Amino acid sequence: MSAESFAHAAQTLRESDRDRYLSTLALPSGARDGVTAILAFNADIAGIRERVSGPAPGEIRLQWWNDALKGDGHGAVRQNPLADALLTTLDRYALPPGTLQRLIGARRFDLYDDPMPDLETFEGYAGETASTLLQLSAMILNEGLPVEPGDAAGHLGVAQAMVGHLRAFGYVASQGRIMLPWSIFQANGVREGEIFAGTDSEGLHEALGQITELAEEHLRKARVAITALPSGLRPAFAILPVVEAQLRLWQRRGGSPFAAPADEADWRKIGRIGWWALRNR
Repeated sequence: MSAESFAHAAQTLRESDRDRYLSTLALPSGARDGVTAILAFNADIAGIRERVSGPAPGEIRLQWWNDALKGDGHGAVRQNPLADALLTTLDRYALPPGTLQRLIGARRFDLYDDPMPDLETFEGYAGETASTLLQLSAMILNEGLPVEPGDAAGHLGVAQAMVGHLRAFGYVASQGRIMLPWSIFQANGVREGEIFAGTDSEGLHEALGQITELAEEHLRKARVAITALPSGLRPAFAILPVVEAQLRLWQRRGGSPFAAPADEADWRKIGRIGWWALRNR
């Protein structure tokens, strides 16, 4: 079933997480199925809140994945093509399932409406989610062996999460949620109710500007760390030029920070990824 399962994983990723799907085009063909399976698993986990009626059914879905990684109900689990592709990848590269179980644990935060309390918590959340995906992708390129010290994945993952949530700020606020560090908004005199009501203010712009600067710093450190990696591992980080371009678009945006952000066409993203991959061979 695995060949069909990997094809299903690729289709899921293409439909659910277009940017990460495009980044897999820079990977060597032998590693693409495995990385795609990991990323498609994440896409399924990340979309649970949008597909369920509340936290309780979301918790049940997360527990299903957690049990699958522990090997509970193994035969039935393999009937799910995403699970089959994921488990085949974990077996093929001897990847640690505990890493993905921690990702599941971090994603429980998504099911509830509590604000992201502070920068430290946000960086921990990003580390267990976005950074984990990058680190596992690099391990697949390294035939399952650990990639140390992990600075490239750590910094790029945090930057990617920050840029993603800056871009989704208005949409997330309309759901009554705050996924960027609440302490930064508080320090600038911004109130929860103002964010949920879509109220623009000088303090809000200052807070978002500070978060933008943090994202820039993580991107700078990520570029340095990626350059220091063996060339064969760098394709795992091919999402970098897309994240950089999205941050520039965010910085040049006009109007309210609650407005839906501009984005680039796929062909332009593919060009950025391809050019970056050529330069980092």
